Amino acid sequence: MVLSERLAAYQTRGLAPAMVASGRLTRVVGLTLEAVGCTAAVGSQCRIQTLFGEMDAEVVGFAEDKLFLMPSESLKGVVPGARVTPVGEGAGVPVGMGLLGRVIDGIGQPLDGRGPIQAAASADFSAQRLNPMARKPIEQPMDVGVRAINAVLTVGQGQRMGLFAGSGVGKSVLLGMMTRGAKADVVVVGLIGERGREVKEFIDVILGEEGRARAVVVAAPADASPLMRLKGCETALTLAEYFRDQGLNVLLLMDSLTRYAQAQREIALAVGEPPASKGYPPSVFAKLPALVERAGNGAEGQGSITAFFTVLTEGDDLQDPIADAARAILDGHIVLSRQLADSGHYPAIDIEKSISRVMTAVTTEAHQRCARAAKQAYALYQQNHDLINLGAYQQGADPRLDLAINIRPRLERFLTQGMKEVINLEASVGELEVLTRPLQRAG
Repeated sequence: MVLSERLAAYQTRGLAPAMVASGRLTRVVGLTLEAVGCTAAVGSQCRIQTLFGEMDAEVVGFAEDKLFLMPSESLKGVVPGARVTPVGEGAGVPVGMGLLGRVIDGIGQPLDGRGPIQAAASADFSAQRLNPMARKPIEQPMDVGVRAINAVLTVGQGQRMGLFAGSGVGKSVLLGMMTRGAKADVVVVGLIGERGREVKEFIDVILGEEGRARAVVVAAPADASPLMRLKGCETALTLAEYFRDQGLNVLLLMDSLTRYAQAQREIALAVGEPPASKGYPPSVFAKLPALVERAGNGAEGQGSITAFFTVLTEGDDLQDPIADAARAILDGHIVLSRQLADSGHYPAIDIEKSISRVMTAVTTEAHQRCARAAKQAYALYQQNHDLINLGAYQQGADPRLDLAINIRPRLERFLTQGMKEVINLEASVGELEVLTRPLQRAG
């Protein structure tokens, strides 16, 4: 079959896979397979014959007559010259209300042992780009059930927030708190690149039956292939888009954006793309905004996707290339401090380094004044922390600092919250107003 005939076979829907010529494997380099003798579009699926049956792979690139394939599982049983058969586009992701309460893998297959997915339809992994002029503006606040966020870093429906944290500072617990306490119709959780133990622990302990009842969990753990981790993020966005298009308000929790970038880095480097910044090739920085922009408000008559993307800061470095790129494309960021976590302050939110860029659009001026007063008192105390602890500061030298010192214990209690505790938006703002009243009278 000549090239034009192969391309025509792909362009005509409904053709049997047998009508497309099969090729063969010629080389395995790391996790990448090279095939010749067949033609397939980038992003389409191929089936590889192994000693233990057939294995699925995706076309991730080509060079002249060679196709570069990334398998969705381990390379066990792959032999030289194995038959490679293009099968066109995959079936897509199952979507529907039957997904609520389920745990699926990166391509929509069930992981929870509760039988097949009851899907109303299927959707493509990659969505059509939404016209920015068709999006509804962010005008309503989003209650996430966490007092520090509700009061000082208020989030709007349809906002995309970053959750910046190093390892072991409580980001998974904070995500679980928002899953249980957020005023959302549906919650979509993406657990990408996590340890298998953490996946089960998050679902059984942190999420719990109450949170799981209205949630869909997409899990692609650390031992999954780079392709499955990449697909896991795209599947989570696809599900969130489906629920949004049904007019529902969706909370999307993606843990993590860094693992998505690392999966794309592994694939890109394997097919020969040169690294650009600390080992990350240019395609990573092109895919990040494409993924993030899928969240947000829909058009008139549709719902919203309020998204929290966690970003792992290696060595607590906020200038990491992925962290720096994420800050530029998100609508705000929440920084979790290791110092606060080490002192038993949970959730370990550093309100001085955190910001919500749409807070002024979804809150009243009175609320904004209270939030500014709390952040100023917090920052002033932090700036003079060493002087105060050493006893070098004398009471009365600075009236503003005196107030910050006096209110500090109450402010710390206000910013902490139990893992199972849910504090709604109205109560959070009311407590903030009472807390900051002395600061506003003085200043």
